[in-house]
Amino acid sequence: MPDLACTESGVLTVGNKTVFWERFGTGERETVCLLNGLAMHTKAWYPFVPRLYPDFDVLLFDYPGQGESSSEDEPVEIPEIAGYLVMILNRLGLERIHAVGVSYGGFIALEFARLFQDRLHTLTLSGILLTGETLFQMYEALSLRFYRAGPEAFELYTHYMYEKIFGEDFVRAIGPANLEPMRQRFVDRYQARVHSLIRLTEAQDPFFAALDANLDDYRAIRTPTLIMPGAEDRAIPPWVQGKIAGILPDTRCLPIEGSGHVVYLEKPDIFWPALRRFAERKSTDF
Repeated sequence: MPDLACTESGVLTVGNKTVFWERFGTGERETVCLLNGLAMHTKAWYPFVPRLYPDFDVLLFDYPGQGESSSEDEPVEIPEIAGYLVMILNRLGLERIHAVGVSYGGFIALEFARLFQDRLHTLTLSGILLTGETLFQMYEALSLRFYRAGPEAFELYTHYMYEKIFGEDFVRAIGPANLEPMRQRFVDRYQARVHSLIRLTEAQDPFFAALDANLDDYRAIRTPTLIMPGAEDRAIPPWVQGKIAGILPDTRCLPIEGSGHVVYLEKPDIFWPALRRFAERKSTDF
């Protein structure tokens, strides 16, 4: 939607980092915060903002290394990124949000819920896990090997990644050739700053290392939570995502048939209406 423009935007400065944010709306309505996947940036959400706005305000921000945020080659932590969101909410005078975390954004959403659940109306997750899984650890290690192996290996990895994350329905509908522009945009965004992907991926290690220590905190999250796994997700299978329902007490799991890892993109006519109903009712009984 080329005519879509945010209502306001700004930059949060924390030490030597700058964090870019933008908002659709003025704070008069409840706010949905869409949390980026690893290789996303705020503009990637623009085609979907009209699915929510103007009935809801929409808040977006880039993590360090993404989009218009700064891209230092230094460690970043997932709780730190969740803390940036609190700073943005405080700047905008927002008490609570509906947090939507897809893929990597789910890590941010879960940490935000663990640390700041009083700032949440609802929590929606898709393509994420909250348990230590050997196959996911192997996938993470393989990704880091590709990132660190130079430009040729990085480009090869982007072919592998796009083949892996989508479901059969989506690829058949758009045609494999139409994946190429998407893949090339990913390469163009990150080929000069692959270190950002490395740093964000490395941040998952302390997150998983602390799972057992933080388990009671996760079990204490009373925020209504909706999980929408893709039934054909090969990156994080639905049975892995469903384990979250055994940890967070007020959770509904709604598997989306015919979708791979990127449900909001592959099955938008299911994902976004379900999200709206959930946010409107603030209950897993929707």
